[in-house]
Amino acid sequence: METRYRKIATIGTNAALKVTPGHFATNHSHINYYLDMTTLKTRAVEAQDVAKGMVGMYLYGTVVDTIVCMEGTEVIGAFLAEELSRNGFLSMNKHKTIYIVKPEFNNNSQIIFRDNIVPMVKEKHVIILMATVTTGFSAIKAIESVQYYGGLLQGVSAIFSAVEDVAGVPVRAVFGKKDLPDYVDYDYRECPLCKKGQKLDALVNAYGYSKL
Repeated sequence: METRYRKIATIGTNAALKVTPGHFATNHSHINYYLDMTTLKTRAVEAQDVAKGMVGMYLYGTVVDTIVCMEGTEVIGAFLAEELSRNGFLSMNKHKTIYIVKPEFNNNSQIIFRDNIVPMVKEKHVIILMATVTTGFSAIKAIESVQYYGGLLQGVSAIFSAVEDVAGVPVRAVFGKKDLPDYVDYDYRECPLCKKGQKLDALVNAYGYSKL
């Protein structure tokens, strides 16, 4: 897989997204590209470039108190908080700063916030930060959790998104179908690649892949 990827660029950031064509299975669907975000999420320079690209998607004067980081996006979240503060975005909490939090998953795969983290979400203006939004299933779970804990949702940001909104909430993504127009996700029960007998290359999620 490492030898077949190519890099795609987009307007608004110097960071590049590595994409590998093939037949891959996620928890919710089958897809025809694996999106490798490893260095975007872990290499400081690239994570900061991604964060700068995200800032330009928010209107000046937007209130942001908390960034909820999903799918290993904490490094980007820290840079996003820094960029938002630097560009004059507002924070209404008494500390006049932006919280960066990571939720947990319970045994039922529900997203939860511990009691010590809840004050950073409840009645706070929240951005949910995702690695990818394809079917929207994971984003919806995050949205429902933030709303359950009393957060005031300001939107969803993502490195890559195949959709423009989830459950009526706008998704602001650095990369999208404009950059990878032939990206497709299929219901695993109706996957045309499976019907053609094309074997799966790997199991993938926002953290990486496992070859088959």
